[in-house]
Amino acid sequence: MNKPSIGLHAAAYVILALGSVIMLVPFLYMLSTSLTAPGSELTLPPKLIPDPFVWNNYKQVWIEVHFLQFTLNSIFVTLLDLIGTVLSCAVVAYGLAFFQFRGRNLIFMAMLGTMMLPSQITMIPTYFIWKSVGALDTFYPLILRSFLGGAFGIFLLHQFFKTLPRELYDAAWVDGANPWTIFIRIYLPLAKPALSALAVFTFISAWNNTLEPLIYLQDKQMFTLPLGLLFLKNEVQNRMTLIMAGAVITIVPVLVVFLFAQKYFVQGIASTGLKG
Repeated sequence: MNKPSIGLHAAAYVILALGSVIMLVPFLYMLSTSLTAPGSELTLPPKLIPDPFVWNNYKQVWIEVHFLQFTLNSIFVTLLDLIGTVLSCAVVAYGLAFFQFRGRNLIFMAMLGTMMLPSQITMIPTYFIWKSVGALDTFYPLILRSFLGGAFGIFLLHQFFKTLPRELYDAAWVDGANPWTIFIRIYLPLAKPALSALAVFTFISAWNNTLEPLIYLQDKQMFTLPLGLLFLKNEVQNRMTLIMAGAVITIVPVLVVFLFAQKYFVQGIASTGLKG
């Protein structure tokens, strides 16, 4: 089989580079607008390099529009959501992958079936459940559910655990290790790529979650960043420079996390098979 020529490789890299530049243009425009003097953002032709740089837009958004509080709220909710999702999904996936019990396959299939239900179907019943326990306008609806596991995370980790040798479990059991010791000391370290992939998915989902905070939170001091961005849009009307500054503050943490976790994210997705 003939290998692709150097010219084809070069052409592929050029196309990918052009695609990357096209994808970066909206972000660069957003960043440029956030550093532009008010009233200059709609000048034609648009300037990608502001002259001068106006850092006061960020100061105004950060302090006067309470984006500092919104950021702290988002960090708190996202970290707890991340911890709860990864821990609960890992425990459930481990149990489904390595323990034999009656109804295991039925439970697994029923769990997968929940992935096919649109979230809008359960939105109203879930709201009334939280209302009945007095949890509205608190962070509980955004956090506690993550400690009960999630179908996607359980499926992802279950498939990864199924690719690991069963002999590791049997050997550790013969040596006197209990199931919790085997889980913590053997399978969790081996599952680091899949756990990292799930952590990245969970972080992005929790950080960008707009609908649930919009439903459950009314106190402005409890707003997360996506909800704060909606509040900012209504608060400053058509001041595009401030809106773009708020958008940059919201999106930068996601870019940083994905940049540093990209290796584990790709490795986790690539190594998660479809073994039954």
